[in-house]
Amino acid sequence: MGHANDATAELTGFRRRSISACPPWRDALFELCDAVLCSPAPVGSVPSLSLEPEFRYGHGSLYKALAEGDVDDGRLRELLVERRPKDWPLVFAVDASTWARCDAECSPERGFHYSASKHSAGQPIVAGWSYQWICQLNWAPNSWTAPLDALRIAPSMNAGTSTVEQVKRLVGLLPSDGDVPLFVFDAGYDGIALGAGLRDTRAEVLVRIASGRVFHPDPEPRGEATVGRPRRHGPRFMLADEATWTTPDAELATRVRRCGNVKVSAWHNLHPKLHGRGRWRDCDEPPIISGSVIRVEVEHLPKPAGRIKKTLWLWGSGDGLPDLDLCWRAYLRRFDIEQNLPVREGDIGMDDTIAADARTGRPLDLARDRRLHPTPTRSRPRLRPSTALGTKM
Repeated sequence: MGHANDATAELTGFRRRSISACPPWRDALFELCDAVLCSPAPVGSVPSLSLEPEFRYGHGSLYKALAEGDVDDGRLRELLVERRPKDWPLVFAVDASTWARCDAECSPERGFHYSASKHSAGQPIVAGWSYQWICQLNWAPNSWTAPLDALRIAPSMNAGTSTVEQVKRLVGLLPSDGDVPLFVFDAGYDGIALGAGLRDTRAEVLVRIASGRVFHPDPEPRGEATVGRPRRHGPRFMLADEATWTTPDAELATRVRRCGNVKVSAWHNLHPKLHGRGRWRDCDEPPIISGSVIRVEVEHLPKPAGRIKKTLWLWGSGDGLPDLDLCWRAYLRRFDIEQNLPVREGDIGMDDTIAADARTGRPLDLARDRRLHPTPTRSRPRLRPSTALGTKM
């Protein structure tokens, strides 16, 4: 019982600190969140949330909380970092999740974003809001992650610059005397631009890159009799052409149960040939951004039936040389964030009519004296108006 009491006390403290991050109308706002999360059916209208047992105020307080309430995002970020699992490695996955708002034409800052499950005109693009999450990963054989930061990417924002600022903000809250944090990105991110933006930040970056990329080492030293402009790039290092590869600077061979033999090779101090467009259009001369190219080859996939085995290429940059064992394992665990993104289609039910599973348990109210929310002795009828209150029937 001692461990259970400690966990309960820790959760109680977390909820109390979370309530303090919502200064105006904090009680009503917090219970409104409980009502959304604990609703046994999709939420068809906001006023119906006042009928949930978790929301113990009148419907007038619900409107006041939404109109006049606020969240201190800085205090909430500090709380999440402070209460993160201390025994987890400093490995973080970064990914974006789209909340589709196809029919909400008046939603502010609605844009067109990628969606893997919903298509528009045959393309994986939907109108909605894009949220970018940073979650801490662990090595345990499960898919649990710890969300630490979230940012809504508006159409008017530069996605690359916003990502760099979000990572810097989180690094500033992490301890500076431990391991260097590693941030793992998928192929949709520009690893070169991220490495340049985080060059002066105590962080390492790991990004998946396409197998058709071309890199260059530093050029050979010039001879005394050489004339003309000094060369900036060495011979081509083409990922798709093994004849252009040099001897790897580091190698790792291991074996895991799900993938069989795993071979990791790395070439350090390589750089791409940048051009004066996009992010680099204002530079007199595009910079040289060096990093490590990492190749991961497995014997077989965890579920090989019907799937083609592909070689995985990664780009690493940051303080020092990358740890090969950490890099390939961290990238595979990056997919855990896709199972735990808080904003996914159908999770809340505001835009989905698919029935949700009924919840049988009662939520704990650890921030108050009453430990359990009241629950009726019989099943409560779900009386939901077909339209929002205050509109014409």
